[in-house]
Formats: sequence, C-alpha cells, structure tokens
Amino acid sequence: MRFSLVDRIVELNPGQSITAQKTLKGDENYLQDHFPNFACMPGVLMLEAIYQAGCWLLRETDGFSRPIVMMKEARNVKYGNFVGPGQTLEVTHQITKESACNLTQIKGPGTVNGKPAVSGILLLEQFRLEKKLAAAAATDQVARKYYMAEFKRIKS
Repeated sequence: MRFSLVDRIVELNPGQSITAQKTLKGDENYLQDHFPNFACMPGVLMLEAIYQAGCWLLRETDGFSRPIVMMKEARNVKYGNFVGPGQTLEVTHQITKESACNLTQIKGPGTVNGKPAVSGILLLEQFRLEKKLAAAAATDQVARKYYMAEFKRIKS
C-alpha cells in the first residue's frame, strides 16, 4: 500500500474491536506541504487511518475470505487535535452494527497521548471482487495473499 496508515495492530478481537497505531515519521512525503513550518498529518489521512484499521478488523474477522473493503459512508467525523512528526495516532474501533448485505458499522476515536484527534462512524462494505465483476476472480486471490502478508507484518 502506498499510504499504509497502520503501522501496528496492538489488540484485535475478531468480530468486536481493534486497536491500531500509526506513528508519524518526519520524512513522510505529504508533510513537506502540510503545513510549511508546521508539519502535521492531513485530516483526510487521519480519516484514512481509521478506515484502514476498520478494514483489518473486518478482514481478520472473516479469515480474509472477502479481502476488499470499501468505505460507503463516513458520518460525524470530527477532528480534535493535530498529529505531528514523532507522535502516534492510536485508533480504537468497535463494531456497532452488522447487516446481512455485507455492511458493517464501526465507531471509535483516534487519539494522540490520550487526547482526541479524530473520531467518526464509518459504514464499510466487505466483498469479493468476483461478485461485482466476474473477470476479477484472480484479483481476489492476489488481494487476499497480499493483505494476509501485510497483516502478519503489522500484527504485534
């Protein structure tokens, strides 16, 4: 992943919750522009970090059988603090609702040193590409292997 915004999974309870971390390094490309003389993680990447944490929770819950996870909706997203170089964004999510049509609602904060940095409610859809595009069946297998290897790397 070009922008892997989860460095480490601290705790994971399949079907229930996840705690993941992203430590912001000073040499990350986007920090050069955001903002000059006050480097901080852009809000959209903070949202991406909470989305990625939710993806890991869903993938591990179903044994990576549906490797593709799409964010369908983000609600009540709030930003409370900056994440600067050397700081760690810790994301804690809980599954709050599941539906029969592969939709899962997750909710939780992202904090820095215990202070709120970002929070929101995300609606995620999990699926196999072959269900939406028959020609993409091979892609599902490639994605599954890739995500399983990435998961092993970041799971502590």
